[in-house]
Amino acid sequence: MVGGVIASSSCPCDVAPGRHEVCIGMARSDRELRGKILDYLRSHHGDLCRHWFDDIEVLGIEGGVLRLLVAEPIRLRYLQRVGTQVFSEAAQAVTGRLLPVRFLGSTTGVTPERVPTSSGAGDGSDMPASLDEQMVLSPDYSFDQFVIGPENRLAHAAAMAVADRPGRAYNPFVVHGGVGLGKTHLLQAVCQAVLARQPSARVVYISCCTFIDAFHECVKAGRMPDFRHRFRNIDLLVIDDVHLLSRHEQTQEEFFHTFNSLFQAGKQLILSSDAAPVEIPALEERLISRFNSGLVARVDRPSFETRVAIIKAKALLHQLTIPEDVPAYVASRIDSNIRELEGALARIRALAQANSVPVSLDLAKQALADDMRRDVERSPSIHAIIEEVTRYYNLKVTDLLSKRRHKSVALPRQVAMWLARRHTRYSLEEIGGHIGGRDHSTVLHAVRTVDHRRELDRALSSDVSRLERSLLRGDDEAR
Repeated sequence: MVGGVIASSSCPCDVAPGRHEVCIGMARSDRELRGKILDYLRSHHGDLCRHWFDDIEVLGIEGGVLRLLVAEPIRLRYLQRVGTQVFSEAAQAVTGRLLPVRFLGSTTGVTPERVPTSSGAGDGSDMPASLDEQMVLSPDYSFDQFVIGPENRLAHAAAMAVADRPGRAYNPFVVHGGVGLGKTHLLQAVCQAVLARQPSARVVYISCCTFIDAFHECVKAGRMPDFRHRFRNIDLLVIDDVHLLSRHEQTQEEFFHTFNSLFQAGKQLILSSDAAPVEIPALEERLISRFNSGLVARVDRPSFETRVAIIKAKALLHQLTIPEDVPAYVASRIDSNIRELEGALARIRALAQANSVPVSLDLAKQALADDMRRDVERSPSIHAIIEEVTRYYNLKVTDLLSKRRHKSVALPRQVAMWLARRHTRYSLEEIGGHIGGRDHSTVLHAVRTVDHRRELDRALSSDVSRLERSLLRGDDEAR
């Protein structure tokens, strides 16, 4: 090896044997090529760029394909799934050649078909397609990238303990909370930590929808032994959005037996949900009991201090330089969830790139101006919602806020809660507090009831739509 370049017949470059002095020059040009590709990506695909892209190495060109080395398996698989097209675009843009990119996991040129996250359910081409589908682990969702605050401290500590001692710390581990609050991040962080310590661990990480679809496909195809082999001969089962089991009686039955099989074998189960197990409608009591037998941890909306820390962490991850006053400004304007914080940061980055200027407080205000204006123009207050609902249903405000449960009052009250949840930034607890001092579970039940009934009751769906139009546009005709 000369200067980090392989000086043998295994030379990765398209040069004739004996001409490895050319390779030495190519090594220098490879570094320049990588730099140009990354510069292009930062300019044109800033949302994809990560700080660890600097660790990617150029192996050379072989067979008209630019080969890039990504040593860490999770990063490799991630780029193979989401990065090939944009990296190929960047390579072609900076070289002027039709140069596709291939990500490799070793200098031998071997590309693993998958990271060791399957249970070996079989390689038959006739297997149901969804049986072996897995959610892609994102390198962004590691413990190192998780911002800890009082709203998620218990869930984070439990996830760390589970990753250290799977099957022995908290089993099952259930984390629940609203959309975009970090549940998926914790689930993926556990998967990555377990695989880092034990690469041969059999890990299955899927969405509940995939589990349900796989079950129905296997029942239809008569392949239930394959389904059970897939989900019961593993070390760690991680299912996102397990509340979607609601009202799927056959799938709940199968999941119950899968749960028991893994639990009795000392294997770890990790589940996420938008509500605590006891609050998931139409979930069997025996499943609720088993979910509650482990640790159930809740994550809440991040506080101001946590939001500031999250924005700084996301900016660092994307190699975006921001002044100190920008995170505080964004955190003061967006208080809902982490995804919206990421979206705000993406808009700021895009505006800075479009104008070729550094990020500043004035630029951040400009980037978020439309959002703020839209929020002011379109987001009704809870007071306005209560007034509109009582007017529409010809009720007194005192009746709506009372404890009366008669259908003539209960349904409008549920509609008011549904509208408040959909069109304001208030939490379930805050909405319940404004509407008669109800608790968050009552509000959650109301939201789900209205969602379900709207699908079956055209009259109710029409009523809700008219109320929304009145609230959002002030359309007199809709009244």
